[in-house]
Amino acid sequence: MAKRPHTKQPRAKRPHGLPSKEQVLEFLQSADGIVGKREIAKAFGLKGQEKIALKKLLKDMAEEGLIDGRKTAYHRMGGVPKVTVLRVLEIEDGEPYAIPDSWQPDDASPPPRLRVIENKKGKSRHAALKIGDRILARTEEAGSGWKAHVMKKLPARTEGLMGVVELDSSGKGWLAPIDKRVRQSAMIADLGDAQEGQLVLAEPAGKSPRSGVKVVEVLGDPLAPKAFSLIGISKHGIPHIFPEAALEEAQLAAKLPLSADQREDLRHLPIVAIDPADARDHDDAIWAEPDGKGGFKAVIAIADVSFYVRPSGALDREARKRGNSVYFPDRVVPMLPEVLSADVCSLKQGEDRAAMVCHLHIDAQGKVLEQQFRRAIVRISANIAYQDAQAQIDSGEADEGLQNLWACWKVLAAARDKRDPLELELPERRVILDDQGKIAEIAIRERLDAHRVVEDFMIAANVAAAKALENKTAPVVYRVHEPPSREKLVALKEYLATFGRNFALGQVITPGLFNRMLKDVTDESEKAQVMEAVLRTQTQAYYGPKNAGHFGLSLGSYAHFTSPIRRYADLLVHRALVDAYGLEQPKPKSDLPPATGLSDRDRNDLSKITDAISQAERRAMEAERDTIDRYVAAWLASRVGETFDTRITGVQSFGFFATIEGLGGDGLVPVSTLGAEHFRYDEAAQSLVGESSGASYSPGDRLKLKLGEANPLTGALKFVPLDSDGNPIEPRGARPVPKRKGKYVGGKRGRPGNIRHQGKRRR
Repeated sequence: MAKRPHTKQPRAKRPHGLPSKEQVLEFLQSADGIVGKREIAKAFGLKGQEKIALKKLLKDMAEEGLIDGRKTAYHRMGGVPKVTVLRVLEIEDGEPYAIPDSWQPDDASPPPRLRVIENKKGKSRHAALKIGDRILARTEEAGSGWKAHVMKKLPARTEGLMGVVELDSSGKGWLAPIDKRVRQSAMIADLGDAQEGQLVLAEPAGKSPRSGVKVVEVLGDPLAPKAFSLIGISKHGIPHIFPEAALEEAQLAAKLPLSADQREDLRHLPIVAIDPADARDHDDAIWAEPDGKGGFKAVIAIADVSFYVRPSGALDREARKRGNSVYFPDRVVPMLPEVLSADVCSLKQGEDRAAMVCHLHIDAQGKVLEQQFRRAIVRISANIAYQDAQAQIDSGEADEGLQNLWACWKVLAAARDKRDPLELELPERRVILDDQGKIAEIAIRERLDAHRVVEDFMIAANVAAAKALENKTAPVVYRVHEPPSREKLVALKEYLATFGRNFALGQVITPGLFNRMLKDVTDESEKAQVMEAVLRTQTQAYYGPKNAGHFGLSLGSYAHFTSPIRRYADLLVHRALVDAYGLEQPKPKSDLPPATGLSDRDRNDLSKITDAISQAERRAMEAERDTIDRYVAAWLASRVGETFDTRITGVQSFGFFATIEGLGGDGLVPVSTLGAEHFRYDEAAQSLVGESSGASYSPGDRLKLKLGEANPLTGALKFVPLDSDGNPIEPRGARPVPKRKGKYVGGKRGRPGNIRHQGKRRR
């Protein structure tokens, strides 16, 4: 039997004898740990008949609705047990909030909301709880509300609470997971109105995993248009429904008048917004003209979101929670309601718009001589697609405005080349849908000079914002990309040694060092492998209030300023600029909060919100990537059996992963399918090596593979290796599963393991 947590008695001396109802409630409120009948009796010194009377008293209090729980663990009605299981409901500013996992009060009593206090000592700054996580926690009711102190994180009751209904031969229902990492289906105890093949939402049917799940909502055809993005939203817990208060505040904000008297009037400038043809919002627009000395004067106009979204309002709270917009092929989950994100804040042709503008004076070498930030009113002269802008330049038919932009870009590009930022070829997949929402094409986005023009103007504005705030000694939300860690550099050195290439650890590590390394590799196959290794060496970028530079861009100070419609980090930078440059606007005649600068909590401590938005960014990236994988698998489902040109993206002891060239989508090739030869895993070279032939499979290798499986629900692909004649390799025969105690190293239970790990022991 599990040991009960110790209940610490309050120090104040309690009267002995049968307590009153008020005294019981006070004790439940003040005692730590689990409080049951035994603890109450001990606290009041009850014996014999008094214990029997206490039992009746507690029963009466429960019937009166004063307390809740069982005889071994009571708590005040409307409260929470001292030690209980909670479920994380939402994340605000990086702080988790949870509700009791099995709250079953009447409809008039909503579940209490507890602020979760994590003990982060010794943990990674990013090892935070996520929405849906279950925890065992010690709770307390403080003056400001309920708090929960994490004792331990609990495993999920069941995996894949969104899935597809499957029926076995006996008619029993099973929930097939939509997550490729979940290997087993969950038994459905209550199908409700769901039918076989439908995508459903489910929840645990009981406290034990053996209870299975019950269907709570039928979502329909899992392969229907918009189903894949719906899966991504649900799986990653992305907030996608705006509270009424936020929508109402957005409507109020949209009606705010613009006055040229309170802003710099730039409506006479032919500022243009160059975006993707399918852009859903327009954050930025640019203009430039020669200064007569070989340099340029430029204006980067960015939507003035801080004018509409003010600190501490309902709209701001929801934006903080979302952190960023999330983009799927068929929809966008915006950070802001559409009345702002797609209309009032979006820089549209011919419309007067509020903007935060960055004025730059750039010399002939691309160096910024002067920078200034102001609030302005702009009227965009044109919204142009990248392809159209490029076509006008290439044909020589571009107007003076576009020609000036390209000329200014050339001096910015020269300065960029001198900086020598990291240059990695990272193609971006694009899913093109038809009018019915079905896949028309999956292609790699074309990389044009028009993209580079806009990108370099945005980088210049982002650097200017960071430096401007530094010059004003104001708070800065930096975009940080730290240099590779020594551990990763050591791994890279060991990997390059397998190619006979030397990599000295004592030298100064710069992006240019990696660029030169890649230029020195002439063999395309080897170059792809080295590029994969360099990419794995890089750290993940994040937001933070402390500057550590941006390694990839080779910049000492960098912030995000240019996309406040879709990134909360940029909105914080705008607010900091409002404070630093004295750009506060007169208080509006509305119910909106008055200020547009930083809130006191952000001004005093940016770390909480920067941690939170960094986590939200990773959540969005995972959801977008998973959804694209599902679209790719759906696109390939009708092409199972075809042979594709692929490239190996990763190697493990159990096999390797490969992606289809020009299309994407990672698929597994199990080591057991590579033939009768035994392959050992060389960890240093990150390769599978044949023990007799010496044949190897390494990241970056290009080879032809046959598509064996494509599962649109999970996004998983499986490839079949081919021999030199293009025929499938005969899989290795199954070996008997060894009988031994402990965890079996290899395949699933009942299946043979593939190979034993031959490299260094992982610790």
